[in-house]
Amino acid sequence: MITIIDYQMGNLRSVQKGFERVGHQAVITSDPVEIARAEKLVLPGVGAFADAMSELERRKLVGPILAAIGDGKPFLGICLGLQLLFETSYENGCHQGLGVLAGEVVRFDLPAPFKVPHMGWNQTRIRQQAPLLTDVEQETYFYFVHSYYVVPRDPEVVAMETDYHQPFCSMIWRNNLVATQFHPEKSQTKGLVLLKNFAEL
Repeated sequence: MITIIDYQMGNLRSVQKGFERVGHQAVITSDPVEIARAEKLVLPGVGAFADAMSELERRKLVGPILAAIGDGKPFLGICLGLQLLFETSYENGCHQGLGVLAGEVVRFDLPAPFKVPHMGWNQTRIRQQAPLLTDVEQETYFYFVHSYYVVPRDPEVVAMETDYHQPFCSMIWRNNLVATQFHPEKSQTKGLVLLKNFAEL
């Protein structure tokens, strides 16, 4: 069973419906015991980094998340769920993340006419053929909404890049851990392919 982590940050139902559309059931829960027992975990999210970490800590979800990743369970982060995996975010100050991956989260600093947030459809460039990318072609478009992006310390974890005036990491992959800056649940056919690939890991 796929378990979607509920910490009141993001449209959880849209992620759940995405899995249902590709023939897989997913449950939404904030129960640490259920999360600890999960076979596969999804950490979605929209909103502020510091608020998200506070909610994860308040609900006692940090421990089960780190344990699941450490135990090798398939784990998918989406948007803010990608950013939270890193050590530090500079969104409205300096805030500590989950620290699963070395690196930081920084704001776009772009000239006109590039707008922040980066919002809408953009192409992706595959750097590593992660299992999640089966049947996904080079230069596929996915849907983005974000003002901050991750800068991994280890370039080997970058599975996809996207250009928005400058290249940035739009997907990471390390063993059982995969996360996207874009929203697969909002990215139509190819986004559903990603969800199906994750469900079938």
